[in-house]
Amino acid sequence: MMPIRDVVIFPHMMTPFVVGRDASVRALEDALAGDKKIFLATQHDASVDDPSPDEIFQVGTVANIVQSLKLPDGNIKVLVEGVERGKIVSVSDDEGFFRAMVRTAQYKVESGPQLEALTSRVTTLFEQYVKLSQNLNYETMVAATRVDDPSKLADTVGANLQLTIEEKQELLEIFDPADRLARVAEMLDIEIEKLNMDRTIQGRVKRQMERAQKEYYLNEKIKAIQKELGRGEKSEFDELKRKIESAGMPNEAKEKALTELKRLEQMPPMSAESTVSRNYLDWLLAVPWKKKSKEIRELKHAEKVLEEDHYGLEKIKERILEFLAVRRLVKNPKGSILCFVGPPGVGKTSLGMSIAKATGRKFVRMSLGGVRDEAEIRGHRRTYIGALPGQIIQYMKKAGTKNPVFMLDEIDKMSMDFRGDPSAALLEVLDPEQNWMFIDHYLDVEYDLSQVFFIATANVLHTIPAALQDRMEVIRLSGYTELEKLEICKRFLVKKQTESAGLAAKDIEFQDEGLTTLIQSYTREAGVRNLEREVGNVCRKVARKVVGANGKKTAKAVINGAKVQELLGPLKFRDLQSSKKNEVGATTGLAWTEVGGQILTTEATIMEGRGKLTTTGKLGDVMQESAQAAMSYIRSRTHSLGLARDFYRSLDIHLHVPEGAIPKDGPSAGITIATSIISALTGIAVRGDIAMTGEITLRGKVLPIGGVKEKLLAAHRQGIFEALLPKDNEKDLPDIPENIRKEMKLHFVDSMDEVLKLALERPLEALPPIPAVAAGEAPAATPVGEEKPH
Repeated sequence: MMPIRDVVIFPHMMTPFVVGRDASVRALEDALAGDKKIFLATQHDASVDDPSPDEIFQVGTVANIVQSLKLPDGNIKVLVEGVERGKIVSVSDDEGFFRAMVRTAQYKVESGPQLEALTSRVTTLFEQYVKLSQNLNYETMVAATRVDDPSKLADTVGANLQLTIEEKQELLEIFDPADRLARVAEMLDIEIEKLNMDRTIQGRVKRQMERAQKEYYLNEKIKAIQKELGRGEKSEFDELKRKIESAGMPNEAKEKALTELKRLEQMPPMSAESTVSRNYLDWLLAVPWKKKSKEIRELKHAEKVLEEDHYGLEKIKERILEFLAVRRLVKNPKGSILCFVGPPGVGKTSLGMSIAKATGRKFVRMSLGGVRDEAEIRGHRRTYIGALPGQIIQYMKKAGTKNPVFMLDEIDKMSMDFRGDPSAALLEVLDPEQNWMFIDHYLDVEYDLSQVFFIATANVLHTIPAALQDRMEVIRLSGYTELEKLEICKRFLVKKQTESAGLAAKDIEFQDEGLTTLIQSYTREAGVRNLEREVGNVCRKVARKVVGANGKKTAKAVINGAKVQELLGPLKFRDLQSSKKNEVGATTGLAWTEVGGQILTTEATIMEGRGKLTTTGKLGDVMQESAQAAMSYIRSRTHSLGLARDFYRSLDIHLHVPEGAIPKDGPSAGITIATSIISALTGIAVRGDIAMTGEITLRGKVLPIGGVKEKLLAAHRQGIFEALLPKDNEKDLPDIPENIRKEMKLHFVDSMDEVLKLALERPLEALPPIPAVAAGEAPAATPVGEEKPH
């Protein structure tokens, strides 16, 4: 007996192996000297060189030695043919090798339909296995299995399967051919399934490798072509790395960019993830990190530019020049954040462009009207498909410098919904203490906005959240006066519109009278947009006449007041005219509107009744309350006003403010209403050449109001050169144009007594004091509307 390792010899199989161990060589030589029969049994552990009988499997194969060859190194290469199975009965090793007594078993199998079916199944499965296996020759194996003996078939198939030593030993130990054939069929099923799985995986791997090899081949070919074209040998990644190094990014952003570049290098070029990484790197490199516009800090140049582009707006021009002066003195000043608030058409947006021009910076404008998504400001995270940075970063890329003039237009018209509140996102952008480390969700690195000059524009302040208002320096543009509009027309609008209409200086001439008519009677606005349209309208009508002349010489169109009416038709607006006559119960008040000031005549009349106060003229709640306050003041001062104490019991008072269709509100008509009612009750006329405005209290105090400049301009326009204003509004005098201050006589009043002294045609006559009534004496009855006699 010879123990063998790493192989199981089956009956009917020819197997070569090398014999090297001393005991095995002696056993082999002894067998060769005799009948050339040897018992081959596999040992349990192949690593044991000198196994004991217990370390050898009990079932082995009796084999014939067919051929042996001694090798130069002393080993013997031997070819054996298995004959039959055998089981060890006893083993001895007295002669220096194992000698075993073996019991063999002969099984005779009766053929039947079940065995034939099993044989056929094993044959079919083995053919299938051979086709799938790469290691076996199909023709040889199929020929070897064409045998009638099921025992031989089972052993042939078992020997050629890729099984472990344990599985092969298990097959060898099954003596019954039918059982052995059934076990072989099970093993074939498992092995075929394994091969199928291997084949699927191999196919998939092969396809992926083919695609990767194809891409690599094409990329290498592109590089070779580019090299031939002389485009340099530097790869795209080297170029990106060079750009990152030279972009001037902060350390955090630079590290992130280099990390992303490493990831990009390891990705397949055509994968979706590589596109996302590439876009991210492109955005990081596109944003200006260190590039700045060289600022023009010359105040004279800035002043010249601002004067050329805009007439008036002195406060704003002063603020911009102050800003430039500070920048000349401070090395690294923080960016300014201004908010221009004013009605449409006063030049808020164009002023931003002028500031950029005056300071030599780039200008970008972002409209916030209707924006309701927080991601518009901060961008989307890169995890979303099609993600982009927010508008702030996009416009910084557009500007190309880190210190542009950035206009946030219509900041009062932002809204909010379930996607977040964009005005809350702007809190970080517009805070100089925070915006040096602004983080966009897409870039996900800190970006410095502290050198940006932010200018926000709004029509009203009440829709802007208080926290956002607090971060901005609010500058109000109250609208243009008539004189300013006239000057703007002459300097800018007429020239622009005549050129747009294709007219030359010989075709048309605008006179001041014509422009004033356009301003007063055809437009009613704080800005100049509609005025520009009307000037354009006049130019187009003149252009039509010039073209209609068919080349004949036409007289120059001189645009005066009459010509404007001829060209544009009836007047669109008319001012409420002051009669300038002294009338009882009629007082000239002053009102503020979004399109400027206006005079407002307040009328009061009395009639028999029961003390009812009626107000008409579409008055708002605040204005009606002012009328109530004025009435209460009058009733509390009947004696000093020369009125009967119970005058209101037999009288109704009606207060009316024309024009009836126009809504009116606000507290500033308080003294006007009180003066009208007192005039109607006392029968003393109010001066028609004086206008007034101010809020009244129950104690007759006059409180300050707003819109002084516009109100005085309206009075001046109507030819009223005397006005009553609250004492506390004296501080607003510097805002009023110098020509108005010189031409108008302004009275600053503190109480209703002062108002009545100045406004009424003659002084009020107070009633004499009431004497004390003696004890036990009943006061005499007094008729309604009369004072008690003394």
